[in-house]
Amino acid sequence: MVRCRLVCALLLAACCCCRRAAGVPGEAEQPEPELLEVEVGSTALLKCGASHSPGNFSHIDWFSVHKGKPTLIFRVRQGQGQSEPGEYQHRLSLEDKGTTLALTHVTPHDERIFLCQGKRPRSQEHRIQLRVYKAPEEPSIQVNALGISVNSREPEEVATCVGRNGYPIPQVIWYKNDQPLKEEKNRVHIQSSQIVESSGLYTLRSVLKAQLLKEDKDAQFYCELNYRLPSGNHMKESREVTVPVFYPAEKVWLEVEPVGMLKEGDRVEIRCLADGNPPPHFSISKQNLSTREMEEETTNDNGILVLEPAQKEHSGLYECQGLDLETTASLQSDQQELLVNYVSDVWVSPAAPESQEGSSLTLTCKAQSNQALEFQWLREKTGKVLEKGPVLQLHNLKREAGGGYRCVASVPSVPGLNRTQLVNVAIFGPPWMALKQRKMWVQKDTLLNLSCEASGHPRPTISWNVKGTASEQDQDPQSVLSFLNVLVTPQLLETGAECVASNSLGKNTTIIFLELDSSRTALNMSTVSPHTRANSTSTEKKLPEPESKGVVIVAVTVCVLVLAVLGAVLYFFYKKGKLPCGRSGKQEMERNTSI
Repeated sequence: MVRCRLVCALLLAACCCCRRAAGVPGEAEQPEPELLEVEVGSTALLKCGASHSPGNFSHIDWFSVHKGKPTLIFRVRQGQGQSEPGEYQHRLSLEDKGTTLALTHVTPHDERIFLCQGKRPRSQEHRIQLRVYKAPEEPSIQVNALGISVNSREPEEVATCVGRNGYPIPQVIWYKNDQPLKEEKNRVHIQSSQIVESSGLYTLRSVLKAQLLKEDKDAQFYCELNYRLPSGNHMKESREVTVPVFYPAEKVWLEVEPVGMLKEGDRVEIRCLADGNPPPHFSISKQNLSTREMEEETTNDNGILVLEPAQKEHSGLYECQGLDLETTASLQSDQQELLVNYVSDVWVSPAAPESQEGSSLTLTCKAQSNQALEFQWLREKTGKVLEKGPVLQLHNLKREAGGGYRCVASVPSVPGLNRTQLVNVAIFGPPWMALKQRKMWVQKDTLLNLSCEASGHPRPTISWNVKGTASEQDQDPQSVLSFLNVLVTPQLLETGAECVASNSLGKNTTIIFLELDSSRTALNMSTVSPHTRANSTSTEKKLPEPESKGVVIVAVTVCVLVLAVLGAVLYFFYKKGKLPCGRSGKQEMERNTSI
């Protein structure tokens, strides 16, 4: 029996020696494999040990070990390499004189042990652990757009983070307001999963669930991917997102725009605000001054009460009611007073003032307002301020004092709040016309447009002594402007045109004389100017001579001056003896001069 056991032991030892001599890889205990780290897509340089002599690489076999099973992938014989059929057939080559095996286009599937074995002069084995890395793409984040209610009893989905095409699987960390989040029972839950793509890369999907509070309505969430490359540890961050948080309102209040002092004519908006999300259903009420009860006002589609234009009747107490449609809770704001400042219509007394020349007149201006008023009087045609105060005194009135006066009632404390009233002062007197006579240059058988203006109180009427097409235009309550279109005939040239203005206090006349002028055209014919007025009692004014006669006089004067200068120059040269005259000529000139 003892002999049998001894024989078995000897046979087992012999078998082991035979297997080692046969060169089966991986049978003997080996040290930890050499670690080689590369990125996806790069080239891995597999070296068969660094301590072997060059002669050891003449006969080498390369194996890939997958799931503990070695597979021959490359042979080296006498420095020449040959790939074995299979997945590595077209990606392997020898470098560094056969000492290095180059594996191109590395993929995640290449993460395994590679083994090289030399057979001569004795069996040698070297293992290399290939580690493959790939940085994931920028993480994308998708927020829960539907929002989360603070009344939820379980964590709700906040956002989803996706990191694509990384290797190995990156680690995800969630942040809220730059603070990392950790799993917390019934508060924070992070659920991650991964998908292996056909390329061997991983796509990571992480879902953050949490119970949120009202204070989280502005919280910023983002995810971070941590991964490793041969160069070290790295990380990538997503953009920050904010999830809608729904919470009931605790109070409501009114807001009025514009802010500050309001005045009639402004566009005023009254809106309700609340500290809840979503806001409750709002209604706006105003106190009825008669019943002292709050009555609901009509708002637009956005729940805003628009007062345009604002009036003093809009002043009063307003309040807002908010109804939470989820909890059916009702909230009411504090009452807020709205004050629309106003100035009433302005009254001037007397309303239609009239007076005689040389007398005095007093104009009084009145208005009402909820604020202190200031008054001032302005002359309408000049804009000049005549008086500050509600009363305007006019003394020793003349005809020129007639016309418009404007009273302005304003509120200094409310910029832009004012009202005005215009009143026309009439001075009794007969019609007053610009000119008594006027001459016009015309062409025969052409249409002529004549005009005549008169003023007075009572307002005068105008008539013409010739037939034509007449029309009138009111200038102001005391003035009238009359036009007459007439054909220039020999009779009209002989008699001229007479414009007669009359009222109950008298009449006045302007005569327009017509003169033929062939050098002029009908387009140049002027009318009686309403701007160059003279008193009706003034003497006759004649037209200046035509402009062409003045031009002739100026031309003659210039010629005379030129001849005088020329004569002086000639006389100067003669005295100096520089003129080409003979002696006899000089004597003749002296003789004529003495005569």
